[in-house]
Amino acid sequence: MDTFSLQIAEFYTPKQFSRIKQTRIGVAGAGGLGSNCASILVRCGFERFHIADFDLVSGSNLNRQYYFPDQVGRPKVECLRENLLAINPSLSLNVFNCKVTRSNIDELFGSCDLVVEAFDNPESKAILAESLISKGKPVISVSGVGGYGNSDSIICRKVKENFYLVGDGLSEVNDVLKPYAPRVMIAAAKQADIVLSWVLAGEI
Repeated sequence: MDTFSLQIAEFYTPKQFSRIKQTRIGVAGAGGLGSNCASILVRCGFERFHIADFDLVSGSNLNRQYYFPDQVGRPKVECLRENLLAINPSLSLNVFNCKVTRSNIDELFGSCDLVVEAFDNPESKAILAESLISKGKPVISVSGVGGYGNSDSIICRKVKENFYLVGDGLSEVNDVLKPYAPRVMIAAAKQADIVLSWVLAGEI
């Protein structure tokens, strides 16, 4: 067992840690939600990820996303791979520099045990949820994290047996409600907490 795993294993029973190491997590979108949620899950001990995003890191991302100034202009998935491996070099990371569509969802996430939905676009959110939930695959989505303040309004709701929704359901990011680190990162942490809870409860 590598050094990182030896340290993390102290927080779990052997059975729990075995579940964590075996679980394959899909992360659809590597922006504010996806990049931060992935980093939290790595710190929880998860090692197996499929991460998909087609975007490049921009300077405006640095206020809330898990990237650094010297990574601006590069594909997010490549940069996120570097940053996650800096936490745990033993990760198994499959990154896909592409847009998630109806036609490639199964290829990207079909082998994952659950998927974290971390898109900005409502249409993309709907496509992912519809495609995966109908197949019984757990999806943890977000709706309403724009602006700042009133962070207690960001809650977790179990909408269906295999569908969770994080957010206040109202404050969508737009030209008026900008995305700020506190609310975005709270939502990402809540997504990660749902994943961890699912796995430790033996649901996966």
